[in-house]
Amino acid sequence: MKNTNATLYVAGNINVDMIMGTLDSWPQRGTEVMVTQSELRPGGSAGNCALALEAMQVRHRAIANQGDDGLSAWLAGHFPHSADAWPRYACETSLTVGVTHSDHERSFISNRGHIVRLSLEDVLDQLPLQAHAGDIVLLCGTFLCLQLYGHYPALLTTLRQRGYVIAVDTGWPPQGWNAAVRQQIMHWLPLCDWLLLNEVETRGLAACDTLEASAALLAQRLSGRGGCVVKRGAHGAGCWQRHQHTLHASQPVKVVDTIGAGDSFNAGFLTALLHQHALDTALRWGIAVASLAISTQPRRYPDWHQLQLSAQER
Repeated sequence: MKNTNATLYVAGNINVDMIMGTLDSWPQRGTEVMVTQSELRPGGSAGNCALALEAMQVRHRAIANQGDDGLSAWLAGHFPHSADAWPRYACETSLTVGVTHSDHERSFISNRGHIVRLSLEDVLDQLPLQAHAGDIVLLCGTFLCLQLYGHYPALLTTLRQRGYVIAVDTGWPPQGWNAAVRQQIMHWLPLCDWLLLNEVETRGLAACDTLEASAALLAQRLSGRGGCVVKRGAHGAGCWQRHQHTLHASQPVKVVDTIGAGDSFNAGFLTALLHQHALDTALRWGIAVASLAISTQPRRYPDWHQLQLSAQER
C-alpha cells in the first residue's frame, strides 16, 4: 500500500434510520400491520459511508450537525471522533423509516429535522483552511440538506480554493429530475472531480436515452480530474471519463440488506483513491465493500489489511 497522510472528509446527511420489513403492499388507511424485522441504527448517506470508514480504520472525519432531542446524543455517540465539532440546532433529529420489500428494493419516508439546517458555515468550519495533499471531501445527501444545497456553488468554489479533491453523491431529488434541478446541478458540475451515482440517478440527471450516453455526458461536464462513477448493483460498477470508460463486474452474493449499499461503495472506492491506487482498484474496492455490507447481518466490512493485499497482488 502507498503511504498517505490524506484524510477523507464525509459531509452531509447523518441521521437515524429505522429499518422495517418485509412489506410488499401498503396498508389500507386506518389499519395496522406487523413486520418480522426491524432495526434502529445510525444512517443517512454520509452516516453510512462514515461508519464503513470507521470499521475499516480509514483516516476520515464525519462533518454534520445535530438536533437537540432524545435521539441526538445517541446518534452522535456512533461518531465519537467527529461529533464534538457538530453544531447543535434546537430541533428534532432527522429520522428516516426504510421499508424493505421481498425483492430487496426499499422505500423511504423521512422527516426534515436537523439535516435541513446544515449550513455552508457548518461544513467549512469543520474543514481545515488548507487541504493536505490528497485530501478528499465527499458531499452526500445533496437534495436533503436543503440550506446547504442553496449554497453549493459557493461551497464547491471554496473547497476548490482550499485544495480539496471533490466528490459528490447527490442521491435522488424528492421533487424528481425536473429541468430546474438538472440546470442547477449542471451549473456547478465543472467544480466537481468525482460524481458518484447509481444507474437511475445517472439517467435522471443527464436525461439521455441510454446509461452509457448519460454517464459520458456527465463525465464531460466534470472538472476532468476524475470521472462519473455509476454504481450498478449486481452488475458491478463503471467509471466514465472524458476519453475512456472502465467497467468492473461484481460476484454474486446472497443479499440480506441493500440499504446503504451505494454509501458503502463510496467508502471503498474513495479509500482506494485516498491511497493513490488506480481506478480499476478503486472500482474493485468499492464493489468489495458494498458486497460484504449487503450480504451480512449484523453488517460487516472487508478487513482493511485484506484490501491492501488485494491491491498489491494486482
